[in-house]
Amino acid sequence: GTDAESVAVCLLFAYAHPDNESRVAEILRSELDVPVSVSHEVLSEFREFERTATTVADAYVTPAIEGYLGRLLDRAEGVGLPTPRVMKSNGGVADAGTVRSQAVTTVLSGPAAGVVGAASVGTETGVITFDMGGTSSDVSLVREGDIERSADTDIAGVPLRTPMVDVETVGAGGGSIAWTDTGGALRVGPESAGADPGPACYGHGGKQPTATDANVVLGYIGAGTALGGELALDLEAAHDALGALARDAGLPNATAAARGVYRVANATMTRAIRSITVERGYDPREFGLVAFGGAGPMHAVALADRLDIDRVLVPEPAGVLSAYGLLAADESHDSARTVRLRLSETTSNDGRAVYEELVDSALDDVSHPDAARIERAADCRYAGQGFELTVPVDRFDPDRLAERFGDAHERAYGYRLDAPVEAVTLRVTATVETDRPGLRHASSGDAVKGRRNAVFPETGSIETTVYDRSAVAVGETIVGPAILEQAESTTVVPPGWRGRLREDGTLVVDRTDVGPEGVMDR
Repeated sequence: GTDAESVAVCLLFAYAHPDNESRVAEILRSELDVPVSVSHEVLSEFREFERTATTVADAYVTPAIEGYLGRLLDRAEGVGLPTPRVMKSNGGVADAGTVRSQAVTTVLSGPAAGVVGAASVGTETGVITFDMGGTSSDVSLVREGDIERSADTDIAGVPLRTPMVDVETVGAGGGSIAWTDTGGALRVGPESAGADPGPACYGHGGKQPTATDANVVLGYIGAGTALGGELALDLEAAHDALGALARDAGLPNATAAARGVYRVANATMTRAIRSITVERGYDPREFGLVAFGGAGPMHAVALADRLDIDRVLVPEPAGVLSAYGLLAADESHDSARTVRLRLSETTSNDGRAVYEELVDSALDDVSHPDAARIERAADCRYAGQGFELTVPVDRFDPDRLAERFGDAHERAYGYRLDAPVEAVTLRVTATVETDRPGLRHASSGDAVKGRRNAVFPETGSIETTVYDRSAVAVGETIVGPAILEQAESTTVVPPGWRGRLREDGTLVVDRTDVGPEGVMDR
């Protein structure tokens, strides 16, 4: 009806024959003054439920994206700023005009930007990215500089098939509320106190204990810690909230409750990291852990300890690394089409013709087509299977692609079949590299701010040196126990660990028994 804010159109076989769907969209656009999302434009792939869900999601977010980007462009023009670039789910950026016509490609783009930022400071062997904010924690995997991506994501039970950075999210953040269940067990999250009233220590009227309040009671956050550079903390309120939790949980005091909250939150985040490493055949001990977000660096070394990871990297802009990631991201555009070709009956020319059209489609959105790098891939399966594996394609050769798929299937599942292979969907990504902003640390003043007692699992309460991270000199060694404070985040270095600052401001934290040659930038 006329009250509709947008319309989604999805006809059964539009991915293969879009003419009817195009005609329906043409009529709707002429009759209604609202955005119309069309399935063959949003997702030119088979499986009608996934295509419909993705198209409906595009229609759902389009009015919000249209309004937001319209206001942003007007304000940017009004103050003389260049046209903004917008982050996409696939870890790339695009101009605002392109994104306005592809709104679904922005879903979960915030966490994707953080992964891009974390990947830019990682090591050559690969890193696990760990972003802990106010309401949740996001983890992802970067292997040899390559960000893990997925074309099939499930959000609140709704399947979205749009290329995304592969991020695992759990409901454990700084504002996550600690509580006891009916069996008396301690839980943390997924409910959050948010920013208003926020944790009890914010002094805005919040009474429920949160992970941040636990960090206050443990001494990781102190009276002199100004969150965000301006928020003075109410330490007494945090102790009161954790004291009440202790009574509910049958624990002796607020400190015991805080230790429990810290451990439970860390256990939740450890499970998330295991889900993207161990459960996919990767050993977390072979990766570094890049910690960011407002709360990430407070928990990261404890997580590394649980996972036997020897190195934690905390970038200097840790609290705003998603914003840095947007600046560091390349321009990236995707196109795909379902073809369902049985490779034994397919010629090289069949696939190459489709790829040429997909390349043209991807380049239509690229700002500088001559500078674009083209990557091809194919979703393949054995005939009769209900799922696919994505295999890179350098040039379309049916026999070579079938062999590559067999190799990928054996790596993923431990076996290969003597069965026909189908190329179900062909994919193209066009990327234009950006000039990443350089980071360089400049220290000034006295780095030591003071000392306070902090509680660690191995030692209990122990006097801990507190540093102003911005004043720590490049190459200076910080021996744990230590706490490094900055405006947007706080880093905790427990006993048995030490940190050293790289020239780009990244704090590299190693176990003290790793050996000094492993401390500096690899």
